[in-house]
Amino acid sequence: MPTLLLLAYLGGLLTLMSPCILPVLPFVFARAGRPFRAHGLPLLAGMVLAFGAAASLAALGGSWVASLHQGGRQLALGLLALFGLALLWPRLASWLGQPFAALGARLEAAANAAPLLLGLATGLLWAPCAGPILGLLLGGAALQGASLGSALPFLAYAAGAASALALARLLGGRLSARLTRASLRASEVLRRTSGLAVLAGVAAIAAGLDTGVLARLSLGSGGSAVALEQALLDRLTPSRLDEPAGLVAMRNADNATAPLAALAGASGWLNSPPLGPQQLRGKVVLVDFWTYSCINCLRTLPHLRAWAEKYREAGLLVLGVHTPEFAFEQREANVARAVRDLGIDFPVALDNNYAIWRAFGNRYWPAFYFVDAQGRIRHHQFGEGGYEAAERMLQQLLAEAGRAAPAGLVRPQGQGTQAAAGAGPALSGEVYLGHARAAGGFATPGGLWPDQDRPYPAAPALRLHQWALSGGPWRVEAERALLRGPNGRIALRFHARDLHLVLGPGEDGRPLRFRVRLDGRPPGPDHGSDIDAQGLGRADAQRLYQLVRQGNSRERLFEIEFLDPGAQVYAFTFG
Repeated sequence: MPTLLLLAYLGGLLTLMSPCILPVLPFVFARAGRPFRAHGLPLLAGMVLAFGAAASLAALGGSWVASLHQGGRQLALGLLALFGLALLWPRLASWLGQPFAALGARLEAAANAAPLLLGLATGLLWAPCAGPILGLLLGGAALQGASLGSALPFLAYAAGAASALALARLLGGRLSARLTRASLRASEVLRRTSGLAVLAGVAAIAAGLDTGVLARLSLGSGGSAVALEQALLDRLTPSRLDEPAGLVAMRNADNATAPLAALAGASGWLNSPPLGPQQLRGKVVLVDFWTYSCINCLRTLPHLRAWAEKYREAGLLVLGVHTPEFAFEQREANVARAVRDLGIDFPVALDNNYAIWRAFGNRYWPAFYFVDAQGRIRHHQFGEGGYEAAERMLQQLLAEAGRAAPAGLVRPQGQGTQAAAGAGPALSGEVYLGHARAAGGFATPGGLWPDQDRPYPAAPALRLHQWALSGGPWRVEAERALLRGPNGRIALRFHARDLHLVLGPGEDGRPLRFRVRLDGRPPGPDHGSDIDAQGLGRADAQRLYQLVRQGNSRERLFEIEFLDPGAQVYAFTFG
């Protein structure tokens, strides 16, 4: 948690370099001539509190939350518009202040509360561009659920932005003080200019410029703020993050069955009736957190199936906990189809509400937790690989339980999406096409248009790790890009052995056709398991598709053209 809070704070500081901060600046500078402690500090504190609360609610994703937040934005717009008009016309300010003046001794307290109220309104209106760090915070909060722990990173993010704004405001306050000392006329001009700037900011936000044009400038340019945020994330790899607090708590729990008791939070079960401490008493359990569109999870399945079969009679139970990343993975029918197609016969707990995920304090897909015959977590492993060490741990726990476990190690060979990762590193990282997590790399001229049906121009020449939409119209939603017409295209320059794409057919479920090209030509022998040598394929379900499988890791230009409307495209992953 300390590392995440520091990362969130630094991400907030970097928002001062983003175009999306521009609509907020007039509200912060409108009272730059007033004392910072009495006016600037309460305003910024209100902004931090309002944004932290609004962002935490938004991460829950409920429709009632969206309606509540939209109502709050409208109220805040009205309050700030009134504030701007008061700056322009002193008589209006005097009239608005009459009720407070009647309060006599309470006037001072009311005046001190005014900047805080303005800050709360500003925080409700502020919509920062979704960079890598904010995307990490939104995803983490959605997984963790509503709690103080999920709200703290948003407060830290807002505090970082407020710190940067405070410095800028202090400098602006000094300039305002100099102008005031120079002449009263200059002070009057400054006051009226501030009023006009506030009204312009209100108009810009009401017109959607803060989430439209300015967001496109940030997402489309791949500017310095995004680059710095990505550099911070790259330095903080999962191995350097704090150990999950929930895991530490389970290890220290007096109740030995605490890990297995968490299974009561499952929203459903596949291949098994509900399981808990009573049903699993005396067994060694390997708990695997996975989701069926995750390539790293899919590549662990050959070993999981082999272990389940080899050690079943010795008392091992492999137990999958399916915790979804995308909304379509919450549908039981989709998971059941994936379990059947992937040949999984061991029990799978559906964790749609992230109850088991949170109980374990988990953060990663895939994640293995090794539970001994007494119900205690003895070991954990995050990410794919390390299979020999994992199997030896299983053998050790079975031996401690007095079970005769078969010797030797399994050597399964996965096929298609379940084949092992390449020997060479994949230099390209995951690319999300939804605007909530799309950060940098988007190269289509004019930038990205969030939540709007837009045709996109032909893709430009792409540099490594850049991608572009073209054709359409496309509608880029929070977690996916939705093709509204036929002949939409996506181009991406990548460096890896394999390329996978999480996508699905139209909302009606009707299969759709697509064509893939590499460097402008059919892929030939470099085609993945879900297309042929000519690059032709068909999307008939929402899942991960392997589209490129090369002999080694190298740089290529990937293009996919959808021949039918309705494609739902979520993310590129590599291997």
